[in-house]
Amino acid sequence: MSQPTTTPDAPSSARSRRTTEIGVVTSDKMNKTRRVEVEILFPHPKYGKLLRRRTICHAHDETNVSHLGDVVEIMETRPLSKLKRWRIVRIVRQGAQQALAGEGEAAQKPA
Repeated sequence: MSQPTTTPDAPSSARSRRTTEIGVVTSDKMNKTRRVEVEILFPHPKYGKLLRRRTICHAHDETNVSHLGDVVEIMETRPLSKLKRWRIVRIVRQGAQQALAGEGEAAQKPA
């Protein structure tokens, strides 16, 4: 019998089934690690009032591109250390500090 051939797309399709979340970077003081806060809004089972809960995830950022205040998308991954179980997929929106720093540099440069 011949073995079924696996396509190169098979790992990426399995990878796409991993859980993804969107959260805010609350700490960028560690090298290649970011502390991401994911907020969950859900109704109270009895009263229906919206409750706000948060989960803290430590995510791997190989190139150190995300900074404090950035909104990032994180994906579940294999355990990378004692706390890291997530990795940053992309930066959805840069934080306010990055935007203000960019404006300050543009204003100081003479035209």
